[in-house]
Amino acid sequence: MPFTPTDYRPYDFANRRHIGPSPDEMAEMLQVIGADSLDALIDETVPKGIRQDDPLDFGPALSEADLLKFLRGVSAKNQVFTSLIGQGYADTITPPAIKRNILENPAWYTAYTPYQPEISQGRLEALLNYQTMVSDLTGLDIANASLLDEATAAAEAMTMAQRVAKSKAGAFFVDENCHPQNIDVIRTRAEPLGIEVIVGAPEDLDAARVFGAVFQYPGTHGGLTNFTPQMEALHEAKAVGIVIADIMALCLLKEPGAMGADIAVGSTQRFGVPLGYGGPHAAYMACRDAYKRSMPGRIVGVSIDARGNRAYRLALQTREQHIRREKATSNVCTAQALLAVMASMYAVFHGPQGLKGIAQRIHRKAVRLAKGFEEAGFEVGPKAFFDTIHVEVGALQSAVLKSARDEGLNLRAVGDTKVGIALDECTRPATIEAVWRAFGIERADAVEPYEYRIPEGFVRESSYLDHPIFHMNRAETEMTRYMRRLADRDLALDRAMIPLGSCTMKLNAAVEMEPISWPEFAALHPFAPKEQAGGYAQLFEDLSAKLCDITGYAGFSMQPNSGAQGEYAGLLTIRRYHAARGEGHRNICLIPTSAHGTNPASAHMAGWKVVPVKSRDNGDIDLGDFLEKAQKYAADLAACMITYPSTHGVFEETVREVCKITHENGGQVYIDGANMNAMVGLSRPGDLGGDVSHLNLHKTFCIPHGGGGPGMGPIGVAAHLVEHLPGHVTTGGTGAVSAAPYGSPSILPISWAYCLLMGGAGLTQATKVAILNANYIAARLKGAYEVLYKGPRGQVAHECILDTRPFEKSAGVTVDDIAKRLVDCGFHAPTMSFPIPGTLMVEPTESETRAELDRFCDAMLAIRAEIAEIESGAVAPDASPLKFAPHTVEDLVAADWDRAYGREQGCFPPGAFRVDKYWPPVNRVDNAWGDRNLTCTCPPMSDYAEAAE
Repeated sequence: MPFTPTDYRPYDFANRRHIGPSPDEMAEMLQVIGADSLDALIDETVPKGIRQDDPLDFGPALSEADLLKFLRGVSAKNQVFTSLIGQGYADTITPPAIKRNILENPAWYTAYTPYQPEISQGRLEALLNYQTMVSDLTGLDIANASLLDEATAAAEAMTMAQRVAKSKAGAFFVDENCHPQNIDVIRTRAEPLGIEVIVGAPEDLDAARVFGAVFQYPGTHGGLTNFTPQMEALHEAKAVGIVIADIMALCLLKEPGAMGADIAVGSTQRFGVPLGYGGPHAAYMACRDAYKRSMPGRIVGVSIDARGNRAYRLALQTREQHIRREKATSNVCTAQALLAVMASMYAVFHGPQGLKGIAQRIHRKAVRLAKGFEEAGFEVGPKAFFDTIHVEVGALQSAVLKSARDEGLNLRAVGDTKVGIALDECTRPATIEAVWRAFGIERADAVEPYEYRIPEGFVRESSYLDHPIFHMNRAETEMTRYMRRLADRDLALDRAMIPLGSCTMKLNAAVEMEPISWPEFAALHPFAPKEQAGGYAQLFEDLSAKLCDITGYAGFSMQPNSGAQGEYAGLLTIRRYHAARGEGHRNICLIPTSAHGTNPASAHMAGWKVVPVKSRDNGDIDLGDFLEKAQKYAADLAACMITYPSTHGVFEETVREVCKITHENGGQVYIDGANMNAMVGLSRPGDLGGDVSHLNLHKTFCIPHGGGGPGMGPIGVAAHLVEHLPGHVTTGGTGAVSAAPYGSPSILPISWAYCLLMGGAGLTQATKVAILNANYIAARLKGAYEVLYKGPRGQVAHECILDTRPFEKSAGVTVDDIAKRLVDCGFHAPTMSFPIPGTLMVEPTESETRAELDRFCDAMLAIRAEIAEIESGAVAPDASPLKFAPHTVEDLVAADWDRAYGREQGCFPPGAFRVDKYWPPVNRVDNAWGDRNLTCTCPPMSDYAEAAE
């Protein structure tokens, strides 16, 4: 029967669950600000010239119960077949303990990227376990803490190879046995950088012609190749060798490092992460120690804290886009931290023997399958394989594939005459028998005798996962307690407000999260026939329509897996548009100096030159400088990239003029959607003159940050750019930026649910309250902290920048001191030193209650009072609790307390809870020590004791 909403109050979820302040509290907050009403505040804050005329209207908002009923009906349109397609994706068993305690646990999924190490020790340890797992299995020295997917990791490896190779060649070799999507994404990355891609058989490699080469292991059709000769040839030519390796296969097969590989990449999806119709999944990258400073993405390292205790932190951050901008190794910002944690816990859960056992069972099943075909007279290949084979069927290919679907199986078409079959840990004897039946074979599967077909030269000889963490007692009680201990070390949204400017740490409602675990969304293979994904098709269509309505754009691509990747995809869309018009020479991108670091890094990846544009003293784009440079470079102007509202937290009234100037000089306008939480329902970037925008669904549209990923950065474009959006090799197109056609579809139900629950009016109200909350904080802190930038009528947008630079001169107090003192108060610090060094950017979002806003303001005012004590001379700068923050339980119970202030002042400042206080597990982390003594895998237990001495 058709779905009909039940009787309920409209926008009930928006006002009662998502939005923090009550109507009475809002009225009191408006009095503090000095505004007559919420609408009056919005009129003072948002320029009339950018306001949209018509309200958002998505029909009636749904209640939570009705939403779940509706989504159940949609999910039922997805048919969950047993997919044995392979091609980089395999079904897997997520241990329920990991599903419940990590994937479905807000202590893990609501955390932010661990830039504040003292409050991130739990997930930093889990990510260090991940790095150790990857380093061990690949046989390479150092690994990062995840990348977006296997294909983009391969593309990152290519550009990394170009940076580190001593060869001056300009071409890159790609093994023809790589998965098609990997080749597609590599080609996309190579084209704007002027890299020639040579696709061929490994034995045809001409090492002298290339700066690097990448090989798939096992190959896309299952074959095993020893790449040692190719690695030796590459090294002789001073080029770099890369292997894309199946993480599960490495539990049995010779590791890339043993073949001489310099870099290894791949996906850890097989380690307990659901298929999800393509994602999200954590990709890995490992490399030789000599190349570590050129590796993209985040790297967790071991350091010490102020007491000399072991502590974890993000290492080598000077490589990253937020510091190096267009000179960065990559534009990677959001990665896949939550999925990397799941994969690492899968390794801890099973241990090395368990992983080896899983890999052996998978291989034995593939051997039994192949043997059955051979004994039935079929030609089977390859001779050496891990889990994937192909069977020659001649003209019967289509008939066999249909017969398989009749059995509930998806197999892979290989060429015109073969059928590929890839097995996994979920394959049962009944599955093997069903495969045989699809080929007309009636045969019972016999588990014994055990048989292996891995040639001796491919059998792994080295051990892996030797660290004690992978040998702990794997009883579920111990695993659950270990995951709980790690979670307790961290400060996430389930404990306190995370007021990070430009990060939009809003509510990730449980009802929005619930569908991602449903098998109808989680268990589909990304290359399954489209007719099996009717529910996803409905989701894509309706969510895209809603996003078009919100932004004023004509079309959306869901392919980008992060905001930074959305930027890159959007700029490539503009690049293709110019090329189609015979203006492919346009290569200048105007970017304000205040832009997020991913903007110039993305422009560089698109093959463009970045021309910085000055900002005025009030934070606005210097329109005169912008006009001068647009006209100067008019013949070559490709685009400008701006953020709206600006990174200074204000609505610039000249935005339409910026767009007009860009268009008049031949460029396209990219409006970064990072701050869309201040615009939804009030203003549309497409109406302002924008041609492309990405939306951070993990900000504005409620996908959780996951401690550093997953994210989604779909791009919306104006009508003239729709035909130039990213394609995908599996759907007959090219120019993919992600491994899967729709990026990470299994988390899109979160954003769709948010829109359905809120309705157009609810979304608009959320925007207004986000602006209210930011202005309330600015008003309460007035006089104690200077708000650096305001609009012409004295208001801020959805965030405000507090100037803490004067305190370094007046009291020797740094922005870092304030951030660490906030930990004592039970808060994650606001964004530090962006866009202005020495400042704090505060974004409370609409989801925080007035009580939590007041608690934060009380904490900030107490910190200002401590600064005043130093300024007055009452307290010496090096004797203030600000310099010893954060305080730990070890400080509280220390026998040698010799500080000028009492334990209570140090450990229980205003704003801190007493009964439910968050205690950081470590004191202030020594970043310099960590980079001087770089360790990025789990160190031996003896090292921990030495570090404390």
